[in-house]
Amino acid sequence: MIRRLLALLSIAAFAPGAWAAEALTGAVQKQPLNVSAIVMFVAFVGLTLGITYWASKRSKSASDYYAAGGRITGFQNGLAIAGDYMSAASFLGISALVFASGYDGLIYSIGFLVGWPIILFLIAERLRNLGKYTFADVASYRLGQKQIRTLSASGSLVVVAFYLIAQMVGAGKLIQLLFGLDYHVAVVLVGILMCLYVLFGGMLATTWVQIIKAVLLLSGASFMALMVMKHVNFDFNMLFAEAVKVHPKGEAIMSPGGLVKDPVSAFSLGLALMFGTAGLPHILMRFFTVSDAKEARKSVLYATGFIGYFYILTFIIGFGAILLVSTNPAFKDAAGALLGGNNMAAVHLANAVGGSVFLGFISAVAFATILAVVAGLTLAGASAVSHDLYASVIKKGKANEKDEIRVSKITTIALAVLAIALGILFEKQNIAFMVGLAFSIAASCNFPVLLLSMYWKKLTTRGAMIGGWLGLVSAVGLMILGPTIWVQIMGHEKPIYPYEYPALFSMAIAFVGIWFFSITDKSAEAENERALFFPQFVRSQTGLGASGAVNH
Repeated sequence: MIRRLLALLSIAAFAPGAWAAEALTGAVQKQPLNVSAIVMFVAFVGLTLGITYWASKRSKSASDYYAAGGRITGFQNGLAIAGDYMSAASFLGISALVFASGYDGLIYSIGFLVGWPIILFLIAERLRNLGKYTFADVASYRLGQKQIRTLSASGSLVVVAFYLIAQMVGAGKLIQLLFGLDYHVAVVLVGILMCLYVLFGGMLATTWVQIIKAVLLLSGASFMALMVMKHVNFDFNMLFAEAVKVHPKGEAIMSPGGLVKDPVSAFSLGLALMFGTAGLPHILMRFFTVSDAKEARKSVLYATGFIGYFYILTFIIGFGAILLVSTNPAFKDAAGALLGGNNMAAVHLANAVGGSVFLGFISAVAFATILAVVAGLTLAGASAVSHDLYASVIKKGKANEKDEIRVSKITTIALAVLAIALGILFEKQNIAFMVGLAFSIAASCNFPVLLLSMYWKKLTTRGAMIGGWLGLVSAVGLMILGPTIWVQIMGHEKPIYPYEYPALFSMAIAFVGIWFFSITDKSAEAENERALFFPQFVRSQTGLGASGAVNH
């Protein structure tokens, strides 16, 4: 039962595509409970609730609540960022891709990893120097506060919503399995835990939950990879050679081109994975938890190391599953197919190398992973509403910290209720594409506005607004008209937009829109905004912060 659930979990919680096409449908059958998984799950929840209580005693100001008071070190933040980024489904899903397609499975892991140098070299230092709590602080630095913060908050909330649906369904299914609870009760329980972490612990608690989860996930994946390499006498050539012998595709698994044959879809997917990372609000928010730009750079370097190591492990795990899982009839059904589908590969491997106890550990880690991501997403969404919309747009920068934090906590409760409702609503749907849409939206709306606000002198509020909204609307629209929603969900015969991923076109629309409507803006306000570019650049290099932000 654990195996079946985690297969569904991997579908629900991360990337779209052919490997995630199995629908998240069907009731969970009654099976004996996995006692070891329950014990580990309860231990994790107890530990993290203790951390939340400890953090609540140290979260006195808005800075503490939103950014942990800037007291997180570069190493700690790098581990927390890695925890935010290494989802259970990337662990299960990428290893499943490698299990099915060999080297082609690297397209996702490489796409995720190359997004980090972009953040390191283009964004991290200026983001930390110019911002305070959210990336909208930077995007609106020299532009119209009301318009840009409204756009940034809207983009952030859409990204958060799509992410939350996937995570809530996966976590609800996992709780349902471990305790035999009704799915609806399980989703409500996850929502309550999420609320507790964010309401009382804020960013400090969320950071330490991420750190613990990252350590657990890296430890579990390392053990699996170690056991796989031990099986082949720590010889990679033997690993690959044996995999070729037993895989149905033979030597084809050592060649690219089998997973995404259409070059437009492949390029669009790559763009979404690379640049979407630099527009995810819950990732960008982490750079405000460190003390200065130097620690921000360290954060990215450490995160890149942890994430790179993690994806190497998933590659070994995928090939190990070919050897130890595909050749074991105990993991197959009567027709010879892998029980639960290919997304089950890593879970079956956990059972093969560590038995039921290690299977229970992986189950607990999967829940820890989702709960940590949900907490980070909720805090990012609440910050967008309280800091960007309430404090900066509605109150025009005159809100006091107490009121701002109160609005954030009210928003947290509202987001939890919304996440619970959506989790229940989408219980039986294939919702994997929603996280892919989140990456596409982040790459099409948040990233262009953020990047050009830092680097392009001629950017104006009008250009950023029109281009940003065009990117947001086109990303959502093309996904709706594409094969996943238009055909699989809505039941039409053919998609209007023929490709799975919209980022190639929606990003182009956003950048062209921003460029055109900025250079054609001849207003006096636009000239003033352009004139502020060089002072902004000087402040970003000297670390003076965002105190000089313009308020139109």
